[in-house]
Amino acid sequence: MFKKEMIAMLLAGGQGSRLGVLTAKVAKPAVAFGGKYRIIDFPLSNCINSGIDTVGVLTQYQPLRLNTHIGIGIPWDLDRNIGGVSILPPYEKSSNSEWYTGTANAIYQNLNYMETYNPDYVLILSGDHIYKMDYEVMLDFHKANKADITIAAMPVPMEEASRFGIVVTDSDNRIREFEEKPEKPSSNLASMGIYIFSWPVLKEALIKLSDQPNCDFGKHIIPYCHNRGDRLFAYEYNGYWKDVGTLSSYWEANMELIDIIPEFNLYEEFWKIYTNSANIPPQYIAEQGVVDRCIISNGCEICGEVHSSVLGGSITLGKGSVVRDSIIMQGVTIGENCVIDKAIIAEDTVIGDNVVIGVGSDVPNKTKPNIYSGGLATIGENSVIPSNVQIGKNTAISGVTSADDYRDGVLESGETLIKAGDRI
Repeated sequence: MFKKEMIAMLLAGGQGSRLGVLTAKVAKPAVAFGGKYRIIDFPLSNCINSGIDTVGVLTQYQPLRLNTHIGIGIPWDLDRNIGGVSILPPYEKSSNSEWYTGTANAIYQNLNYMETYNPDYVLILSGDHIYKMDYEVMLDFHKANKADITIAAMPVPMEEASRFGIVVTDSDNRIREFEEKPEKPSSNLASMGIYIFSWPVLKEALIKLSDQPNCDFGKHIIPYCHNRGDRLFAYEYNGYWKDVGTLSSYWEANMELIDIIPEFNLYEEFWKIYTNSANIPPQYIAEQGVVDRCIISNGCEICGEVHSSVLGGSITLGKGSVVRDSIIMQGVTIGENCVIDKAIIAEDTVIGDNVVIGVGSDVPNKTKPNIYSGGLATIGENSVIPSNVQIGKNTAISGVTSADDYRDGVLESGETLIKAGDRI
């Protein structure tokens, strides 16, 4: 029997449907961020920077890329004989096999994994937020207050408060009320979905509510413990924290990285962000290449212009092409004389010559106006865009497209073009 003071359980099964075509083939925590990283690198790096060496990663939706990325945890120094990182997919039981149906149900299905380490405390994390946090400081707060549960919380604008679990605290930070996504919030202190539980409290609550359909921390476990009289405290966090759950917030968070003094700094020596990065050669910028205010990852060949953009690794940009205010993920090939404005282009996409992306009027997307918005053009991974076409704003493209798919060579603003099948 091993003994660990605190282990982390990282929920990474999210589909991320609000990211549209970006998550058609990949779980949200595995989506690229900041050029060379993936979203899950941030909570994983927080764990290792906070001295937590045992992390269970709970996967579900499209887990292959995530599993490959994490591997045995070497980049995060989580390749250990005892502890380290473990991928925990839903598994077949002798009686029935069941998917994880809620955040708490996912943790409940892994009680045996947690028992192995006999922890004093369990840290529950979400795999889809961008932030830096020292969980050790939060644990000290938990111990000092003799808390049963500590919830990390941060102030949000009052008009956005109904999107979150809201806590109301007294002068000692003890939680008096907890409301999950209330219509009329009584405070603006929002739960960040980061919890420290004393292990006996968590275990008892999970077993007690195991028959609850779609058992969830915010909706079921926290209210149950609160009503039972457990000691719940709010640990107030005032640093940078971004939920990159929508295309607009994902684009904004990437663009904030290239500010002169970024609010979220990837370059701090004392709080490194670790990732599993391929061994690829350095970037090359040709004589006619122009680059300003950009993050450009290794392996890129730039023969055109790049302004205020974030580029992943191994991207080829042809002569005469201009990229502005865009996120281009690794392995993308862009032909010559293209103009790309405010686009998100996912991995391994091929774009022909003389293509213009992000033109026209800012009209809402016809099929999914709540997803494809903010004037962005979004192109899913492994797509092909033929030469000599124009693509408007608030558009979505996925798959291998040909000239015949563009009426008069144009995909108007607000249109969606999804082709079945993969590129051979």
